[in-house]
Amino acid sequence: MFNSIFDPSTTGLSITTALICAGVALALGLAIAITHRQTSQTTKGFLITLAVLPLLVMAVMIMINGNLGTSIAILGAFSLIRFRSIQGRAKDLLSVFFAMMVGLALGMGHVLFAVVITAIGIFAIVFFSCTHLLEPDTHERVLKITIPEDLDYDDVFNEIFKKYTTRAKLVRMKTVNMGSLYDLTYDVKLKHGVKEKAFLDEIRVKNCNLKVLLSQPVLEEEI
Repeated sequence: MFNSIFDPSTTGLSITTALICAGVALALGLAIAITHRQTSQTTKGFLITLAVLPLLVMAVMIMINGNLGTSIAILGAFSLIRFRSIQGRAKDLLSVFFAMMVGLALGMGHVLFAVVITAIGIFAIVFFSCTHLLEPDTHERVLKITIPEDLDYDDVFNEIFKKYTTRAKLVRMKTVNMGSLYDLTYDVKLKHGVKEKAFLDEIRVKNCNLKVLLSQPVLEEEI
């Protein structure tokens, strides 16, 4: 069903076949770029990269005569250029490999396969982005508390945590202000229906009204 349009009996590539593959590569790359724009925060430069990447990958595949192992090694190195200075987010990496996969398929002449897999991939990305199926727990929080050095933090917040959370784990502590204060960082999971203001007010009573910060967890891919 997914046969290559390249004629194995000839040593060269016809202009018509090359133009078909190039046109399909640009069309599918544009579809991937538009999908990424609709489901992620991004830049115009990155969207242009996604739109053109299948065409470039296809050209590399054709130039190395369809040697899949060589093409993956070359293009794997090329893909690192985009993330040489900053860590890419998960969706950015997904879109880059998606575009590369489409280019690899077109570079081997599997036009129909590239079209079908692009349609399925776009549907999957849009579906998971628009539904709550794979969303993380919305009750997860990062709690940062500043306390004076003479306060025993081991047990002082236990009753509050039992009242407002189902889990509270101390993940980091450090001294600040020349050692006169401690900064504590907790990984907490709030109970359903908890009022965050009441939770923070009770902590402020215990920590002498010093700084308290309750925030959503920041994942590495979002940095």
